[in-house]
Amino acid sequence: MSQGAQLEVLRPFQVTCGGRRVAVSIAAQRLLAFLALHREGTHRRSVAEQLWPDCTPCRAAANLRSALCQSRKLGPVPAIDSVDRSLALAPAFSVDFHEAWEAADRLVSGDGKLPGSSDGDRLVADLSQVLLPGWDDEWLLVERERWDQLRLYALEALAQQFQTEGRHLSALQTSLAAVSIDPFRETPHRIAVEVHLAEGNVACAVKRYQDYRRLLQMELKVAPSPQLTRLVRDLTRT
Repeated sequence: MSQGAQLEVLRPFQVTCGGRRVAVSIAAQRLLAFLALHREGTHRRSVAEQLWPDCTPCRAAANLRSALCQSRKLGPVPAIDSVDRSLALAPAFSVDFHEAWEAADRLVSGDGKLPGSSDGDRLVADLSQVLLPGWDDEWLLVERERWDQLRLYALEALAQQFQTEGRHLSALQTSLAAVSIDPFRETPHRIAVEVHLAEGNVACAVKRYQDYRRLLQMELKVAPSPQLTRLVRDLTRT
C-alpha cells in the first residue's frame, strides 16, 4: 500500500489509495475496521474471537486467515502488519477516526485551539458522524459508545468556546450537533438557550427550554435542572 492510503470509518466504510477507491471484501472490511479501532495491535486469537464470536475457534481462525489474504490484495504493500502473534493496521494508512479522536481529546482536555470558520465547520462535521454507520457487529458496541461519549463532550466544549468568543451561529450549530447525539443531556440545551439569550432572541430561548422540559417530562418524568430553569424563569413570568 503506497503512502496516501486512507481508511474511512466515520461515514460509510471506504478505502482509497492514490485518490482511487479500492474494493474491499466484507471480511477484510471488518478486519481493517477492527484494527483501525485498536491502534496498539491485537493478538490474532482475540481478533478472530471478536470478529467471529459465533464460530468455533478453528472456524474463526480460518476466517481470519482468509480476511488477511484478502487484505493483501489491496495494494503492493500489506495493509496489515503482523509481528509475532499480533496484528495491527499498517502505518501507511491514515484513518479519519484517529484524526477526529485526537482533535476531540484535545478539546476535552482543554488543549485544543479554537478553530477558524472552515476548520470549525469541518471539525463539527467529523464529530457529528456515527462510527461505522449501519454496522451492527457486537464488538463495535463498546467502541461506538466510547466515541459517542468523547464526541459529545468535545462538541459541548467547542460550543462553549464559540459562545465565549461571541461566535453565536457556530455555538448554536455545535450545541445542536451534541443534542442529536443525546437529546436528554442538558448541557447542549443550556448552551443553546444561552446563545439565544446572548443574541436577544428571547422567544427562541424560551421555546428551546420548553421543548426540552416537555421531552424530559414525557420520556423520563423529570424536570430540567434549577440552573437551566433560572435562565428563563423571569422571562416566562406574566
